Amino acid sequence: MCRMRGTTLTLAALMVGCAGEELDKKVLLIGLDGVRVDILAAASTPHLDALMSQGTFSDRARTGDPTVSGPGWSSMLTGVWPAKHGVLGNDFAGNRYERYPDFLTRLEQLDPAYETFAVVDWPPLGTTASNGPLLSGALDRLVVIDGDSLGYRMADSLSALEATGYLRTADPDAAFVYLGDIDVVGHDTGSLSEAYREAIERADRQVGILVAALAERPRYDREDWLILVSTDHGRTDAGGHGGTSHAERTIFYLASGPSAATGVPPTAPRIVDVAATALTHLDVTIDPAWELDGIAVGLRRPE
Repeated sequence: MCRMRGTTLTLAALMVGCAGEELDKKVLLIGLDGVRVDILAAASTPHLDALMSQGTFSDRARTGDPTVSGPGWSSMLTGVWPAKHGVLGNDFAGNRYERYPDFLTRLEQLDPAYETFAVVDWPPLGTTASNGPLLSGALDRLVVIDGDSLGYRMADSLSALEATGYLRTADPDAAFVYLGDIDVVGHDTGSLSEAYREAIERADRQVGILVAALAERPRYDREDWLILVSTDHGRTDAGGHGGTSHAERTIFYLASGPSAATGVPPTAPRIVDVAATALTHLDVTIDPAWELDGIAVGLRRPE
C-alpha cells in the first residue's frame, strides 16, 4: 500500500512513490546496555560484524555525564543532553520528556499515521517505575518485560522473541528494542570476565534474529531499513560506571543498511546523534524549535 504523510507532496513524488520506485524507509534501533568497546572488539560478534560491513561504525563515540543508564537512554532516545531532558540518575527525577520526547513519540506527534513499536525490559523505560516512563503511551505498541523480576538474561530472550514476531508480521515505521543483560553481568562479574564477554555474544545472537526477522518480511525488498545499534555507557575494569574515565564515556555507534554510509565517520558520533539520525532517515525535517543537540551521522548523501 502506498501511504502518504503530510499534504505537500508533488504529483511527481506521488507517482514515484506509488510506482514502487522508492523504497519505504524504516528504522530499527537496538539498544545494548553497558557495552565496553574494547570487550566488544574482543568478543565473537558475527551479526554485528555483518552490520558493520554494510554501514558506518565507530568505537570512539561519546556518551554524556553522568555515565549511568537513566541519562544515557534519555539522551539517546530524545536527542538532547541532560541539561535539557533533565535526567541525571536512574530515578528519572526531574525529567522533561513533555518538552523533549523520545523520537518515537515525536513521530506520533508529527503524524499518528506513523506505526511505532518498542520492547524494553528495564521497567523505567516503559512504566512509571522510578519516575518513568521514558517512552510515552503515544506509541502504537509498547511492550514491557520486567527484567528486575525475571532476570535480564531471560527477559532479553523474551524481548527478542516479542520483537521478532512483531517485526516479521506487522508494519512498523520505527522500532526500538532494548536488551539489558550485558550491563547486569558487567556489574556482577566485572568487565574483564568471561561471563561479560559471553553476555555480549548472546546479545549478538539476538541482534542476528532481529535482523533475520526483517529479511523475512513480505515487503522487505521494497523497504529501506536503517538499523542503528548503540549503548548508553561503557564501564571500568571492575564493572562499575558513573564516572568520567575514557572507558566509561566511550561507546559505539553503528548505522547499517542501504541508506547508510560505509566506513568510519570523520568525526566521533555522540549518543544524542542516534535520534536525529533515525528521524532524518525517515525524511523528517528537524525543526529548530525542538532544540535537538544531535545531528544525523552515517547516512549517505542523496545523489
